[in-house]
Amino acid sequence: MLEKYVGAMTMDVNKHKNGASPSSHQECAGCGKKITDRNAYLAFRFLLKALDMLWHEDCLKCGCCDCRLGEVGSTLYTKANLILCKRDYLRLFGNTGYCAACSKVIPAFEMVMRARNNVYHLECFACQQCNHR
Repeated sequence: MLEKYVGAMTMDVNKHKNGASPSSHQECAGCGKKITDRNAYLAFRFLLKALDMLWHEDCLKCGCCDCRLGEVGSTLYTKANLILCKRDYLRLFGNTGYCAACSKVIPAFEMVMRARNNVYHLECFACQQCNHR
């Protein structure tokens, strides 16, 4: 479900060791402070490049849960002027579906079991012959 809705809204988060990119005179898109080798020495081990901007690793965070995006994966999501982690993107904008067993809503961020064209809550997925889960 997710893949067809995210499309161009995903961006790669690339890590660069300080000094490996021409960033010595650029500003962090998050905090506005200059990104220099001195910053790396004092507090920041990596720079992140996302949305064609450079960020300190502590400054690129999810707009909802405040998690550091460089630590939760290499993809971020943007929509409605928000920078989001995968979980919050799905929670806010993801497509929900219905369980083939109980017919209740399955939130987009919930783990599911799939069998052929059917989708199930994990707790609803069971053998039709013996009901073993």
